[in-house]
Formats: sequence, C-alpha cells, structure tokens
Amino acid sequence: MSHPHPELSAPPPLADGALRVLPLGGLGEVGRNMAVLEHRGKLLVIDCGVLFPEEHQPGVDLILPDFTPIAGRLDDVVAIILTHGHEDHIGAVPYLLRLKPDIPLVGSQLTLALIEAKLREHRITPYTLPVREGQREQLGPFGTEFIAVNHSIPDALAVAVRTSAGTVLHTGDFKMDQLPLDGRITDLRAFARLGEEGVDLFMVDSTNAEVPGFTAPERGIGPVLDQVFGQAERRIIVASFASHVHRVQQVLDAADRHGRKVALVGRSMVRNMGVAAELGYLQVPPGVLVDVKRVDDLPEDRVVLMCTGSQGEPMAALSRMANRDHRVVVGAGDTVILASSLIPGNENAVFRVINGLIRLGAKVVHSGNAKVHVSGHASAGELLYCYNILRPRNVMPVHGEYRHLVANAELAVQTGVPRERVVVVEDGVAVDLVDGVARVAGSVPCGYVYVDGSTVGEITEADLKDRRILGEEGFISVFVVVDSSTGKIVAGPEFNARGFPGEGDERFAQVRQRIEDALAEATAGGSLDTYQLQQVVRRVVGSWVGQKLRRRPMIIPVVVSA
Repeated sequence: MSHPHPELSAPPPLADGALRVLPLGGLGEVGRNMAVLEHRGKLLVIDCGVLFPEEHQPGVDLILPDFTPIAGRLDDVVAIILTHGHEDHIGAVPYLLRLKPDIPLVGSQLTLALIEAKLREHRITPYTLPVREGQREQLGPFGTEFIAVNHSIPDALAVAVRTSAGTVLHTGDFKMDQLPLDGRITDLRAFARLGEEGVDLFMVDSTNAEVPGFTAPERGIGPVLDQVFGQAERRIIVASFASHVHRVQQVLDAADRHGRKVALVGRSMVRNMGVAAELGYLQVPPGVLVDVKRVDDLPEDRVVLMCTGSQGEPMAALSRMANRDHRVVVGAGDTVILASSLIPGNENAVFRVINGLIRLGAKVVHSGNAKVHVSGHASAGELLYCYNILRPRNVMPVHGEYRHLVANAELAVQTGVPRERVVVVEDGVAVDLVDGVARVAGSVPCGYVYVDGSTVGEITEADLKDRRILGEEGFISVFVVVDSSTGKIVAGPEFNARGFPGEGDERFAQVRQRIEDALAEATAGGSLDTYQLQQVVRRVVGSWVGQKLRRRPMIIPVVVSA
C-alpha cells in the first residue's frame, strides 16, 4: 500500500499515452469532492463540490477545492462530470465556471437540473449534456460510460472512463440498497461486465469503509416515521439535507397517512424539491404540500415543517428556531426529527441545536435514539462485494477522511488486490497509470479556498488564526505618544480591551509602569523608530498578560511620535 510522503516533489510531465489522476478535494475529508483526469493533453473533471466549515473556521461560508493546478489549463478541460446532486459534489461548480463559463457539464437529468437552478443565482447559463445509465459519450480522448448507482439522492451515476492507458471506474457516492424507494438499484451487472473487460483503476467511495456489514435500506425509515407521527401531539418539524429527495418523500407519505400538511422551509429546500417534483423524482400526494405562510392558519396537530439545518448550520432554519430567531416558534409538545447522520466535525453544533430545542420544550428524535436515518454510502460488506465482482488491477480509495481511505484499502487487500497496487493518497497527490500500474507521481500545492461573504480565496489561514484569537483570547490595543527628540512618553499609555474582566484602564495599571520603563530603556539605547517601539510595547504587554491572566490575546500597539 503506497502512501503520500510530505516531501513529494512536483510530478513530472505526464508520459506519452499515460493517465494521471489528480484529486483536488475529497481525499482526507468528507466533502469538497473533485478529481481531475489527464490524458493526451486533455483534462476531465469528475465532481466539483464544497466542504462546509467547522468551528475553527469562524466566518467562513464555504470551502472550495483549489483550482490553481488547472487554472492555466481550463481550455484543455473537455467536461465536468457530476456523479450526483449533493452539495459536496456540485456546490463549487459556479466558482469554477466563473473562470470559464463554457465548460460542458455532464450528468443525469436531476443532477443537471439542481446545478442549473443554483447557477441561475450566479447568473451563469451552462452548456449541459444530460446522460442516463447505459449511455456512452466520447469526451475528447476519454470514452465514458455511465452506470446506475443507488445513493441518498435519485439519479446518481458511477462513471467508467476508457483511455488508451486503461479503464478507470469512479463510483461517486453509492450504496447497494436492494429495496430502494425508486426501484433503481446499483447496477452490479454492469460492474461485472466491466470486471470481465478489466478495470485498471477502481476509485471507490470510502465514507463507510469502517462500518461492518451492510447499509440498512431507506424504506426501513418509513415505519419509524409512522410511529413518531402517530405519537406527536402538536407540530412536527423534520430537518434534513436540502437535496435528500428520498427522505422528503418518506415525510410526505407519512404526513399523508396521518392527515397532516407539509410546508417546506428554507430557500434551498424549496428550490430543490420544486425541481425534483417537476421532473417526477418526488411524488407529492394531492393536497399535502402547502405554502409556509398558510401554516399559522392550520391546527398545530395537522402541521409538518420540512426544513434544513440537520448539521447545526448557524444560518439554517432549525438552528435559528433553536435560538428563537425564526418565525416558527418551537414550544412544548412540538416534535423535532433530525433525519440525517452526523457529519464528522459537526457534532458540537448539532448537540447545541438539540439542547436548545429540548430547552424550549420540544421532543427531539435523532439517529441516536431512533432509526430516522440510514446512510447513503456502502458499508464494508458491500465494498467487499464490489472488489470481488470487479477484480480491479489497482485501487485508489476516494471520498473520506484518511482513516476511511485506509480502511477501504485494507478491504481491497483482503480480497486479493496486491498491497503495492492499492494507492492511498490525499488531496494534491498525483497518481499515474502507466503500463497498467498505478504509482504516486508527485504532489502539487492544494490548499483550502475560503468563501467569506462576497470574497473568494482572499481569506487566509493567518486571517482565521486572528479570528480564533479574537474569539477565544480577546483583544488589547495600547496607544502611546512619545517625544520624537527625547523619547519621553508625552501621553498614555491608554488601553482599549475586549474580552477581559474589569472596567477601564484600571485592570492594566500594573503593566503601565513596565511599558514606561521599557520605552525609556529602548529610547536611551537610541531606538526611536516607532515600529521598533511598537514591538517593545507588544512584548511587554504580551508577557504581562501571559503571566498574570494566562491569556494570549491579539495585541495592537500604536506608538505615535510627537
């Protein structure tokens, strides 16, 4: 099993006729999925998604893949293939198309409809090529074939890419639900046919590789929802991903059986379900769906609100309800269902929302106390089946944190894939397929690109560190005026602090004399440069605050020469 090395150099030019795979996101993290295939001077992009920020990234809205490695070669990109319509696979498309709007988008009907609706908000009209399972398309030097896979959103596709260097099979996100709501199963017959032809590189979803056995079927949630709906006294509020069509379908069906009306809450939820219903992927029972503005006119025991916020996102509807910052006021007798799993890193945010809702008197049903969610990803048992059906020559686990990638790699080895043919890499590490063997070729810089309000890529790690310091350690500014000729303090030092106990400058009285002494010593030694004096003030205040208050605040000294 080959692993990336931190000292990898840049990959050499691709050998003639070889195939290079460069992951720009999704390897070492859950989200931001994007892979670039290079062959005969052309590039094929598979997925282009976003990652949602964690608590240590304050103020960040979204995190994008780093497009820098391909930014100078966008004319060589023959297409962007989108495996399915989840945000972690399509959310960054608008930001890539800003650089070159005419790159073709290839995907299933629902996937393209969801991204087109998103692109309208960015005032981009894309060139699209709808495909369905069984369809083949030649995209430059890449021969592609699309294969039905089952996931937590309809119309998901795996893609086989045939080149003169070999055949790559990329699963996208998938599982093997044998009783799916829409009757569309993962096409293992197509997998077997590809296995007979020969799969040279298998890029396979790793998200649930650590989970033994098989992922439970989606339809198992229906009876649980029925039970919760039957016991609910007042309103029912269900939180889910805005693109989880299957979950919304189950809620609509349960509401219909229990004589309740459903209102969709949240712009993305309304937009996505509107698209799904229009295309026939969401079957809305007659009279069940109502506008959220009508909810107040209905009896509380006849209302279901379907909203976003199952991951504790601060601006999503459910979080705002928990904080009493929403038109929907949650109270005693209400039932809240969090119909999704916890994405790693979001646990604290979700628990904070759950606690807030319970504090308001609501009963909260979640995956920890009821079976209201099943995963959309194949567990270890299903992955073993895939390896045995395909018998791939080389394996490259994708989609998951590093522990998931390693667990997936071990499954491949257990089924007989030679350990040296299993390539575990992270974002930015290039893998070349040459003469049927996949090897690490080098790495390119591949960092996070932050979307912060209207800015893209301007926020740096240093900025985030400053924000964390401000939020956790506080802020002190010190203003001093010195005589330019003598170096004596003319005015100050004056303090302005946030995040510290006490009132006014009195709390800093002890450090005032230290500053005066340090400035006098510095100026006596001939140091009258204001920048140097500011650093003297910073060191003195930082040392004192660290010793006395055990804090490391942001310190901004201002020394003015008079």
